[in-house]
Amino acid sequence: MTDPLGWDGYAESLARARERTGTDESVVWERAKFGGHEAVTIRFEFGFLGGSVGTRTGALLEEALDQARSHRLPVVSLLSTGGTRMQEGVPALRQLQRIARGLARLREAGLPHITVARHPTTGGVWASLGAYADVVLAVPGAQVGFAGRRVRPRRYADDPAYTAESQYAAGYVDELVAEDEIADRLEIWLGLLTGGSRNRPAELPRALGALDAAPDGWRAVQRARSADRPRADPYLDDYFDTRVTLRGGVDDDGAVCGIGSRGGRAIAFAAQTGTATTPGGFRSATRLIRLADRLGLPVLTLVDTPGAAADPAAEADGAVNAIAELFGTIAAAEVPITTLVIGEGGSGGALAFCSADRIWLTPDACFSVIAPELAAGILKRGHEDVPTLADALKPRPEDLLALGAIDGIAGPEPVTFTR
Repeated sequence: MTDPLGWDGYAESLARARERTGTDESVVWERAKFGGHEAVTIRFEFGFLGGSVGTRTGALLEEALDQARSHRLPVVSLLSTGGTRMQEGVPALRQLQRIARGLARLREAGLPHITVARHPTTGGVWASLGAYADVVLAVPGAQVGFAGRRVRPRRYADDPAYTAESQYAAGYVDELVAEDEIADRLEIWLGLLTGGSRNRPAELPRALGALDAAPDGWRAVQRARSADRPRADPYLDDYFDTRVTLRGGVDDDGAVCGIGSRGGRAIAFAAQTGTATTPGGFRSATRLIRLADRLGLPVLTLVDTPGAAADPAAEADGAVNAIAELFGTIAAAEVPITTLVIGEGGSGGALAFCSADRIWLTPDACFSVIAPELAAGILKRGHEDVPTLADALKPRPEDLLALGAIDGIAGPEPVTFTR
C-alpha cells in the first residue's frame, strides 16, 4: 500500500521522484565489495522525496537485512534522509520498528553494521538505522540530528548542535570521513570488524619502560606516576599495525577504545590513558567489549589510572553505575580478554578494566587497593608515613605475583597465550 492516506497529489509526486532519480524508491540495496570485503550496502537517495521512509521502503530495508543474515555478510548503510514520509502517515512511521527488528536480528547473528551519515541525516532513520549501528561514520559539514532544519524551532535553524562535527564531539559519531574517502575507510573498518578469532587470546604486549624491579613500594608508585613512563599511545603504536577508534564519550574521559590489526588478526582494545577515568570512559570500554564479544574479537585492555573520577560531576553522571556495567560486561564476555597494567593501577577504577583470567604488569607499573596518600588519610597518619604505607600495601609487580594476585610480569618480548 503506497498511498494509505489517499494524499492529494502523492501519486504524481512519486512518479516525478522515480523519473528524477531513476529508482523505484528512496532506498536501493545491493551486494558490493570494499576492497576484498563483501557487504550488503543500503543507499538512500535524497532526491527521492528527501530520502524519506515509506511503507515500501521499510520492506526494502527488511529485505536487505534479511539477505545479509542469510549470506553472513556485514551491512553498510549510506544515509541521506529527512526521516519518515508524512504522505504515508503512521503506516510509514511504523516502518522504523521494522528496521529496528531487522537490526536486532542482525546483531543476534553476530554481523556488523556500519552507517555513514551524509548530508542530511535526520529524523527517524537517524534514530533507528543510523545511530543504532555498531560503527557510525559521518561526512564533515553534514546536518546530522534527530530534528531536521524545517521542524526544529526557528531560532535553532543553524545551530551547530545539529552537525556531524557536534555529534562527533559528543561521542555519538566514531569518525569524520570526507566523501571521497568513504570507500577506503569502509574497507579498513570492515576488515577489522570481520577479522577476529574468538578462541585465541590477544598476545601480551612487550614492556616498553624500565625492566628492573623497584626497590620498594613507594618507589614503585613514584615510578608508575612518572611523566617519562610510556603511556597507552606508545603501547598501542608498538602493538598494532593499524588501528581505529570507537568513541563513546568526550576526548578527556581517561580511556581510548577501538580495534586494531596485529599480524593480520583483528583485536579490540580498551586502554586507560593515565588520568582518572570518567563515567564516559567506562561506558566506552563497555561498548567496545560488548561489540567485541558479539563479533568474536579477542580483547586487550591496558590499565593506567590513579582511579575512577570522584568529583561531583562524575558522581552526577553515574560513576558507580558505569563501573558496575563494565565489571558485569567483562564477567559475562565469552571472548578472551588479556590485561596489561602499564602504569598506576588505582583500586576499583583500574580493576574494572581487568580480565578475570590474564592480568600482567609491566616492571614499572604498580597496583594497589588504595593510593598510599588516601590510606594515610583514612588511618589518620601524617604525610611522612606515606612511603611506609606504600610499602605495606605491596603494590609492586613482584609483591603481587608472590601474593597470587596477578599472572605474570611482562618483559621485553610479547607473550602468546595458548588458551
